[in-house]
Amino acid sequence: MKLNNQIEIPELGLGVFQIPNDETADVVKNAIVNGYRLIDTAKIYENEEGTGQGIKEGLAMTGLSRDDLFITSKLWGDNHSYEETVQNFEKSLKKLDLDYLDLYLIHWPGTHYAYKEAWNAMEDLYKAGKIKAIGVSNFQKSHLEELLSYAKITPVLNQIELHPKLSQEELRNFLELHDIKVQAWSPLMQGQLLDNEVLKKIADKHGKSVAQIILRWDIQQDILVNVKSIKSERMIANRQIFDFSLDSEDMKAINSLNEELRVGPDPEHFNF
Repeated sequence: MKLNNQIEIPELGLGVFQIPNDETADVVKNAIVNGYRLIDTAKIYENEEGTGQGIKEGLAMTGLSRDDLFITSKLWGDNHSYEETVQNFEKSLKKLDLDYLDLYLIHWPGTHYAYKEAWNAMEDLYKAGKIKAIGVSNFQKSHLEELLSYAKITPVLNQIELHPKLSQEELRNFLELHDIKVQAWSPLMQGQLLDNEVLKKIADKHGKSVAQIILRWDIQQDILVNVKSIKSERMIANRQIFDFSLDSEDMKAINSLNEELRVGPDPEHFNF
């Protein structure tokens, strides 16, 4: 999928949230071997070193080059001054052992809307060629309106909690209006949707798993997806979503599951 700065991003990526640093290298390496080209980490995950090692091993095993991968990391919320942003970006880059990042995100907005300096720093890092694209994560409409009031560069995407129980339609409409892509985290609602009867019925109809149905639901709505998996067989299965389509009845049934139900914090109230 093409972002608003014309950079291309894989539709499906691997997220490494809550994977211990000493296990992350193997997970990332296996993901690259199994066809994943987007790897998503963050400072607060404390596994950027393992991610970087996995990238190195995955490239060695596949013969791919660095430019074949799309690597994302994120700035934590207690580091939003200009200087802290630059310092923390450089630390993430060093831990990942990379020359540049494909995408750098402000991880959470916080309740004080104090991210102007961070965004200014990220714009400068982008102009310097150290980041291919910049964006945000967990920003609601009010946060984005504040950011867009002074931003010289529009965020390329907003990474948000999104799944059939939290479809975020109003926010998605706002993002579309401003040519900002949506990227879903926790698309399977931390596994809580895997026993849902509506989804199981649709999965049986297509000969697919519930996880594959949910990920296909995202892809058909042009929603980018990061999904966590530590097992190769699940990594492979999660990528097998491009050989079938959900029909209008399927989509309607899945959309009807929305309850505005979160498993993560509410960005309007979450602080650091």
